[in-house]
Amino acid sequence: MNIAPEMQERLTAEVRDNQVVLYMKGTANFPMCGFSARAARVLQSAGVKFKDVNILEDDDLRVALKVFSDWPTFPQCYIKGEFIGGSDILLEMYENGELEKKLEGVAKA
Repeated sequence: MNIAPEMQERLTAEVRDNQVVLYMKGTANFPMCGFSARAARVLQSAGVKFKDVNILEDDDLRVALKVFSDWPTFPQCYIKGEFIGGSDILLEMYENGELEKKLEGVAKA
């Protein structure tokens, strides 16, 4: 499946122009699922600024992201342009100190 060129451009720009992006169900202030809530809490606990994007507001975005990342579930986190994964991966990285290393140089919240 291909992504529409304008959606490809949007996703590429969001991931490139923001040090940390969390595509999630709901927002960091009002998550709409437990996994999204956990991912947002991990990033908040790490003390970094991040862009949260509510995938429930745009069906085209939700479908395109699965192709863009080659990852079927949400949330999806990108750090410095690199796809990291979902809430389980973020939590594991946070607990073992790997996330702190990935976030070096990222603007603090």
